[in-house]
Formats: sequence, structure tokens, C-alpha cells
Amino acid sequence: MSKVSIRFFDDREVRAVWDDENSKWRFSVLDIIAVLRNQDDYTKNRNYWKYLKAKLKKENSELVSSTTQLKLVANDGKRYLTDMLDYEGIITLGKEFPSKTANRFIDWFTYSPESIDGKSKTKAYALFETSFSDSIEVGTAKGLQQIHAYIFGGLYDFAGQIRTKNIAKGGYRFEYANYLNSTLLQIDTMPETNFDEIVEKYVAMNKAHPFMEGNGRSTRIWLDLILKKQLKKCVDWSKISKTNYMNAMIISSVDSSVLNSLLKTALTTDIKSREMYMKGIDYSYYYEENE
Repeated sequence: MSKVSIRFFDDREVRAVWDDENSKWRFSVLDIIAVLRNQDDYTKNRNYWKYLKAKLKKENSELVSSTTQLKLVANDGKRYLTDMLDYEGIITLGKEFPSKTANRFIDWFTYSPESIDGKSKTKAYALFETSFSDSIEVGTAKGLQQIHAYIFGGLYDFAGQIRTKNIAKGGYRFEYANYLNSTLLQIDTMPETNFDEIVEKYVAMNKAHPFMEGNGRSTRIWLDLILKKQLKKCVDWSKISKTNYMNAMIISSVDSSVLNSLLKTALTTDIKSREMYMKGIDYSYYYEENE
């Protein structure tokens, strides 16, 4: 397996594996079945696909012949071969479910990767592969600017630039632009010798929110770089639900203990894993959807 991507529809995972031989993404059929049937029971979804696959085979459907098997990680942590379909195959499969959910899914699935989010996510993926990541200042505002500039360069004219306007979200006003530069200097000097200190620094940077857009996605990468450097750990973001993360971040403006506990339970020493990094980017972008 060279690369795994995760997208989310109605808070359900839709996993994909990059097929190096054919240079295309292939998507988990059972994940799609779970979405289209609104069913979480793995056995029921597997049995339904077994029935549908047999039916389509009798109809000489090309969908069955285009199905291939690649390995994905199961709940027990082991990799098993599972049925996968490419982009066109998934669209065809979706049409086997004439419902409003299927129509919404097809609309969502055909979302263009040429959008700002799509392009910046591709850049975020690439950051793992480049030598540029070795030149990023870890734990400083400059380092965060470097990350932001890399991910959003060419997409926003303010990529990597500290904002000069005041911003607010959900009734919470982030650091006033007039005081932002001095606040960032203070954050630079905050210690990061242990986990608690690192979380406090992360919370402080979130309160500062130095960019007009793209703060969360950039700062989560920034946090993982600090954890890797100082503790030889990073966050397995797949262990943190969107709801829990967003609530913890809101509360952190007055009490960081909930966020601290949430991040601590998701720490991993698997810091050199390409798959772990890619999965982290998938979840990071998922947190920002519809926010």
C-alpha cells in the first residue's frame, strides 16, 4: 500500500488506496455500501455486497469485472484484502441505490479536487515527501508561517502572511490584529519541554489565529512537528472525533484540560509513518468542513 486517503460523508469514513500500477485511486466498496445503506454493521454490509455482487454478475455487469482487491486495515489492526472500485466504478455503484442519499453521495463524491481545499490538501500531502519539511522552524510563528505558505501558496494572496484585520468565529474574537505580532513573539518563548507545555503553546497559537484563513489545518501540522521533535510522538487524529475535537477547542479558550486529555489519549510513537501522516491530513481537513 503506497498511500491511503480518507474522506467523510455523513460522518462515515470512505477510504481509498492509491493503485500505483494503474495510477488511480480505488475506493472501499464496503465503505460506500455503509454510506448508501446508512448501516454501521460490517457483517450486514458485507452480506449485502455479496448479494448485490452476485446479482450484478448474473446481469453481466461490468461493475463486477472492474472490482479489484487491495489491502486495508481492519478493526483488529491487520490488513485484509477488500473489494475496491475506481472513481467511475463508485459512480456506477451509487446508481444502484436510487435514493436521495445516493444522489447526495454522488454530488459529494464528484466534488472537484480543483477547489482551494482540494489543492491545499494535495499540497499538505506532499509536505511529507519534500525536503522542505526539514527546513521548517519547529515551535515558532515563523515555522507556522512556513507551513501556511507552503499549503496555501498560490491559492490565497495572504499565504504565510500575518493578518492585519480582526477576525472572530462563533462569537469568539481572536487576538486583535494590533497586538498580534507581540503575542506571537510571546508564544515563541513559551516552553515546550513536556506534553502539557506543548498543549498550552498550541492553545495559545489557536487563540492568536494569525491568518485570515487556514489556521486550524496549518497549526495541527505545527503541533505534530513540535511533538515529534520534543517527545518523539505525534497525534493519531483518527482517534479524535470531529465533535469532540471542536468542542475541546472551544472550551480551551478558558480551560485546556479537556483538549489536553483528548490529545494525550491519541498520542502515538509512529512518527515516521507515511500512512499516519496522510490520515492526519484527512482528519484535519474533515474537522474544517462546514465550519
